[in-house]
Amino acid sequence: MHNKSLLNDSTYIYMLNRFQTFFCMLKTGLVCVIYKKSLGKYCIINTDKYKTLYKKVNVMGSQKNKISKRSIPVKLGEEYIITIQGMGNNGEGVGRYEDFTVFIPFTLPGEVIKTKITQYKKNYAVGRIIEIIEAAPNRVVPKCDVYGTCGGCQLQHVSYEGQLALKTQKVRDIIARIAKMDPVMVEATLGAKQPWNYRNKMQMPVAGTAENLKMGFYAMGSHDIVENFHCHIQMDLNNKLASVCYDIMTELHIAPYDELTGEGVVRHIIGRVAPTGIMVIIVTAVKNLPQQETWVARIRETIPEVTSIVANYNPKNTNVIMGRECNVLWGASYIVDTIEDLTFRLSPHSFFQVNPVQTSVLYGKALEFADLTGGETVVDAYCGTGTISLFMAHNAKKVIGIEIVEPAIIDARNNAKSNGFTNTEFIVADAAKAMPALYNKGVRVDVIVFDPIRAGCKEEVLRAAASMQPKRMVYVSCNPASMARDIAILDTLGYKTVKVQPVDMFPMTAHVETVTLLTKKEVTQ
Repeated sequence: MHNKSLLNDSTYIYMLNRFQTFFCMLKTGLVCVIYKKSLGKYCIINTDKYKTLYKKVNVMGSQKNKISKRSIPVKLGEEYIITIQGMGNNGEGVGRYEDFTVFIPFTLPGEVIKTKITQYKKNYAVGRIIEIIEAAPNRVVPKCDVYGTCGGCQLQHVSYEGQLALKTQKVRDIIARIAKMDPVMVEATLGAKQPWNYRNKMQMPVAGTAENLKMGFYAMGSHDIVENFHCHIQMDLNNKLASVCYDIMTELHIAPYDELTGEGVVRHIIGRVAPTGIMVIIVTAVKNLPQQETWVARIRETIPEVTSIVANYNPKNTNVIMGRECNVLWGASYIVDTIEDLTFRLSPHSFFQVNPVQTSVLYGKALEFADLTGGETVVDAYCGTGTISLFMAHNAKKVIGIEIVEPAIIDARNNAKSNGFTNTEFIVADAAKAMPALYNKGVRVDVIVFDPIRAGCKEEVLRAAASMQPKRMVYVSCNPASMARDIAILDTLGYKTVKVQPVDMFPMTAHVETVTLLTKKEVTQ
């Protein structure tokens, strides 16, 4: 926390870092200030019940501050020369000063930089670049004018070859540190032929006022909007859509939604580009979009590729972008997207990968690791709308998809039918319960595929999978850290990690996907 007042006419007293809470003395008396993540803002709670807590915390905080000042070698606002030694999880450079870890965004391994400390904790500090004394050979000039402010990209200052090398090293470091396995098994990251303008989905927040409208993307670590209609990783049609919607709102004098007051109309503009057309989703905080006929006419006139225009109603004070209720203003209620020879019908709420070209690479590698010959039974434990399941169904005897979200299973069944597959079965269930039940019914599985959310698999799912004794497991992950944790658990359950293949689904960002092959260990007498 910066040692300065955060509120007008207030005196900074102490901050409880864990809860992002601190006390201030205003003219009206003691108040408690809480950072509400859902709003992205600080809120004042003016109540006497915090006074006792304040007295205890202030004494305790003073003692902790004395201890931390003795142990932390850097000071807030001071400048230091640091050599960058590695890359953090979010793409920031990592260096050390007197054996104390310092994270500096937009720096690269091997660089020597001068940094100013902007915040510190017990175990690390964060700084910003003051001067690059020795630049890395793979440093390049960022393409985007708002790079460094917008939170969408973290690696535009690195050549694309350099990005791939950093992502490979990131996965290797995670495998060694978390899974405690040999990082040599991690292959070089598979890069994209086109690392720009690849995103087929845009989610653009709207803020400001009707007189001073703001549209763009969130700044790093906040809900402040960085205005930008020329995002270099978005498909061009999405950028065009954003510009048109901005003009419509300005001309019609439509107020944007205010997160703090809950007033206003438009919250987000969403665009989904597919080979068959474009879906436009206007997320509103009111039941009916004002002057919706004008919206439809202007969008269709400017972007003839649009085939669906939908209003989504989300009245809740939440960080969740879309509400449950959709109203089709014009066109179809869905669009159809493709991955190689497969087609997928997508409704406004459907999940679909945002980089279709690299999705083919990712799923193709998963299919390769599955090593299907036509006689295998495959379980897809987190099947979603059935994308990986249908890839496997090409070469498998049978594929059983399991997903706890019923609408996703409905989509999966429809996708299987529309693509002509008769060797698939989709079950609405918790995979931890469904897999043992299948085994008890006599189902014998050759391959199990995982593609979980960022948090990874529940341990009971891993144990249930191992109990089915498949020959191979294929783990697809958007988070190498949770994947490493899970393959370490599977190792104790009798499954050896053979190979880890990173795939760059999101160029210019710090994110990297992985596909991991595990095989059943041989039982030794």
